[in-house]
Amino acid sequence: MEFKRVVVTGLGAITPIGKNIEEYWNSLANGVSGSDLITNFDASKFKTKFACEVKDYNATDYLDRKEARKLDKYAQFALIASEEAIKDSGLDIENLDGDTAGVIWGSGIGGIETFMTEVVGFVEGGYTPRFNPFFIPKMISDIAAGHISMRYGFRGPNYSTVSACASASHAIANAFDSIRLGRAKVFITGGSEASINEAGMGGFNAMHAISTNNDEYKTASRPFDVTRDGFVMGEGSGALILEEYDHAIARGAKIYAEVVGSGMTADAHHLTAPHPDGLGASNVMKIALKDAGLKPEDIDYINVHGTATPLGDIAEPKAIINVFGEHAYKLNISSTKSMTGHLLGAAGAVESIAAILAIRNNLVPPTINFKEADEKIDQKLNLTLNKAQKREINAVLSNTFGFGGHNACLIFKALK
Repeated sequence: MEFKRVVVTGLGAITPIGKNIEEYWNSLANGVSGSDLITNFDASKFKTKFACEVKDYNATDYLDRKEARKLDKYAQFALIASEEAIKDSGLDIENLDGDTAGVIWGSGIGGIETFMTEVVGFVEGGYTPRFNPFFIPKMISDIAAGHISMRYGFRGPNYSTVSACASASHAIANAFDSIRLGRAKVFITGGSEASINEAGMGGFNAMHAISTNNDEYKTASRPFDVTRDGFVMGEGSGALILEEYDHAIARGAKIYAEVVGSGMTADAHHLTAPHPDGLGASNVMKIALKDAGLKPEDIDYINVHGTATPLGDIAEPKAIINVFGEHAYKLNISSTKSMTGHLLGAAGAVESIAAILAIRNNLVPPTINFKEADEKIDQKLNLTLNKAQKREINAVLSNTFGFGGHNACLIFKALK
């Protein structure tokens, strides 16, 4: 069968470096760090006392107080980003056929704050079972997709993808496939996460995954730097409106970019560590390129997973060189996690937005906080260090890799 073309017609975001798309992009372009001391809870006894929080967040600035109380923060973020994306798209919701519109949403953890709060309340209450009636519907990882569909009357495919840090990318890939196969005309897709709390930070501290550089917390997210010591936790959400090309053209929609390819693989190697030679990462990029009908030299920029972990930041450049050969030294590479921190299940969404806006603005966001090179990483690669770089950008590849060896890759292209 002939695939339908799929385009991006709306964007929305709430992130540690901007609470809407305009703020987010301006911060990316100017190399702004979102890392600061934690305010969500008292982190004084924790090994890590900093994170990339959404600044000055108040749910009632966006949601009715009664509605906000029924939502975990991760679902609040989902609704906020989706609302901006819908408005940005110009979709006429009242006259849209809801049967042809769906929601596929990613979250790696879901309502961990709700779970923690309810269990603590149970223990502190003398083990008396007085649980909030909204405990379960606030906590479960699929509920954000449900809330979005109910708000807009989208009755098409509706579910959540859970694949750790690849969750949002898998959601976008699934929405892309559903539209090109003719199963829907419009999707709200993306991801959200809100894990900066005692349970989230304590758990990642225990597995030595996050940075403990409390003395230099502003610059602790430093991908590819020899002094990197783990990722910096982030929170927030990114939302994309994907639309069948003919449907978008018929209504005169603004089009940001075309989604042209996706790939999904597994490392099948280790619980948390990447394959040392980047095998799964190599395979997923090759699959995405083949799916897009593109050659390696067609890619101008790679928004890498680039978490600032000791092993991951070595494996991914190896994979890029393996896939792209000599062209690897001609394209730009950058990790926007150096600014946003790692949004876990939402990472693929906010980084896809960064990739799309890079195409729109012909500007590569930088990898900030870089000071000292790691001899294990090929220094001939253009890692877009510390400052954004102007260049013509026609096609961007975005990587996300999750614990459990889950790999996802998306390719966006300027509309021709």
